[in-house]
Amino acid sequence: MPEKISAADYNAFNPVVRANPYPYYAALRDESPIHRMIPGAPLFAVSRHADVQHVLHRPEQFSSTAFQALFQGGLSLSPNSGALAGHRLLASPMMISVDPPHHQRLRGLVNRGFTPRRIAALEPRLREIAERFFEDVRETGKMDLVRDLSVPFPVTVIAELLGVEPELRHKFKHWSDSTVIGLSGISQDFSKEEVRKSADEMADYFERVAAERRANPKDDLISVLVTADDGDALSAGEVLSFVFLLLVAGNETTTNLIGNAMHALLRHPAQMKEVAENPELIPQMLEEALRYDSPIQSLPRQATADVELPSGAVKKDTFLMTLFASANRDSNYFPNADQFDIHRKPQGHLAFGHGIHFCLGASLARLEAKVAFETLFENARNFQLDGKIAMLDSLALRGPKSVPLAFESA
Repeated sequence: MPEKISAADYNAFNPVVRANPYPYYAALRDESPIHRMIPGAPLFAVSRHADVQHVLHRPEQFSSTAFQALFQGGLSLSPNSGALAGHRLLASPMMISVDPPHHQRLRGLVNRGFTPRRIAALEPRLREIAERFFEDVRETGKMDLVRDLSVPFPVTVIAELLGVEPELRHKFKHWSDSTVIGLSGISQDFSKEEVRKSADEMADYFERVAAERRANPKDDLISVLVTADDGDALSAGEVLSFVFLLLVAGNETTTNLIGNAMHALLRHPAQMKEVAENPELIPQMLEEALRYDSPIQSLPRQATADVELPSGAVKKDTFLMTLFASANRDSNYFPNADQFDIHRKPQGHLAFGHGIHFCLGASLARLEAKVAFETLFENARNFQLDGKIAMLDSLALRGPKSVPLAFESA
């Protein structure tokens, strides 16, 4: 890391920056809040809270179609850019990448599967799943938080919601990793061929399931999406694009929230002790973890006209990477923003987005993470790091891929 970091040192493709982007975000906020990411390319990083919130709040000026364009390889942002260009998995725009009025229709349909009643009713089952995974490691006094809980727990929950057969859940996670990490990563953990193969398998599977649920609905999310009393329902292509989105919103994001929260607590043992002894603090701790180390670092938008942001002008057709994680560390909005403080009430954090595209699965992610930490602290104590934390290598996602822990059974 340079001794004195400047905005010119920010390079999202640099592994040093991805390892700890926050000092670089600070330099952007101070020196270049609307910062060109690639020389000559119309792609700018937007880093201040006021600017990011401004963009997210105005879908008529900043189109979400940028997400689909970049994901299919409109700009070469990773070695696998373009791997899914033209693929049927993304033939129908994802809800996150459409603008009004099409967005309202998709959101209204998908909301049926994420009502407060449906989410609240899941809690007893979530506890059963989390307890089962902890039981597998209880006697050893050791666990890898990611391998043993923060990956299999949300994967199992989403798989059950969708109606995926239990024996296919390991495949479900592989599809998720190879497409999401494969397209947003830099290290080429997955090749273009692997990304495409996983997309083919996922599309084949969910096309078949959607057709079966239309003919014979069951008590699962896909049945809710493909059947509707008013005659409106998701098409086969829309089901595929939503399932793909759900892998990010309901799987990778929750995994990273749990991992990032534990990472922060391990670095702040007094706060870890306080939360363990006062589990009613867990929801507040999780909100601070979302702000402090956001699971999704950024998402794109495209200006539909020449626009003025609080920090400066943006030209029509410019792509903007809205840096949620940087906005959440903006001390002009959150005093002492670089401090992790479980007693902070971080209203206004943007970890789940803002406006019409506020994360549909936010309530489920919060509930899963709450249940995960309640399970950990009810069943174990004195969590200590038992090795080195390894982080994902991704432009968009931030979280650990390994958190080795030692603990004592409670």
